[in-house]
Amino acid sequence: MSLTKRNIVNNISLRAHVSNQLSSEIFDTFLIFIKNSFSTKSTVKIAKFGTFKTHSSAKRLGRNPKTKKTYEISSRKKLNLQVSNHIKKILN
Repeated sequence: MSLTKRNIVNNISLRAHVSNQLSSEIFDTFLIFIKNSFSTKSTVKIAKFGTFKTHSSAKRLGRNPKTKKTYEISSRKKLNLQVSNHIKKILN
């Protein structure tokens, strides 16, 4: 089973004893804050959870396997999550 936004919002509302609407607004605000942080910084650390890092991949050549035609794939920004030791202990 995957963890969805609805599950997270329900857990916030149950644990904080607030309405689902308020917990949804809290969660959305948190996500907006994280997204906006990447415009000024390349790293976002959340204690006991992990570190989000952005990096740029270089441009490269790609190939359509059906037609064998090559084309250039432009460089892109990617997001990585390095999980904290706390989470690793929980998982293992």
